[in-house]
Amino acid sequence: MPLTPQRLYAYRVRGRGRSAVVLWLGGPGDEPDRVCAVTEAGRRYVPVFGTVRQALAYARRRGWRPAAPGANTCELARVQHWMEDPVRRKVPPGAVLDAWNFFDDLARGLHATDRLPRQEAVHDSAYDKLFGGESAAWTAGEERAVLELVGAGVELWNSCPVRVNPRSASVPDR
Repeated sequence: MPLTPQRLYAYRVRGRGRSAVVLWLGGPGDEPDRVCAVTEAGRRYVPVFGTVRQALAYARRRGWRPAAPGANTCELARVQHWMEDPVRRKVPPGAVLDAWNFFDDLARGLHATDRLPRQEAVHDSAYDKLFGGESAAWTAGEERAVLELVGAGVELWNSCPVRVNPRSASVPDR
């Protein structure tokens, strides 16, 4: 089904393995958000761009009106730095929260939610503490769950199929 986004945003992801600007779609009503993905020849990929300007031009060529002229940024490299030594490094709570949300939305856009760990009560508890700025109160189990989820998300981002600055007539779909 072709997509007519109501809330479309450019979103800059700065990671160690891959950095790019993606298009992020706010879900209408109670529907979840997701990263824009395209199906072509039976395969899904994420259109990625070097600049916000390129991403917004891509959207406009498809008749979409972006909700904002700029972009928010996911500082994934900060999260990756923390993940290298979580015992000795302080959790960057805002960056981890942004990354967690991005990975959930990326997996939904790619129809690849099975690439992330199934989120259970321990994840909910860790997320609530993270959202409340209380990641220092994580239990060992919550920290393990976050590290597992974020690690799988980094792998998904670094390995998902992408097209750099696509100009084709492909239209993102659900």
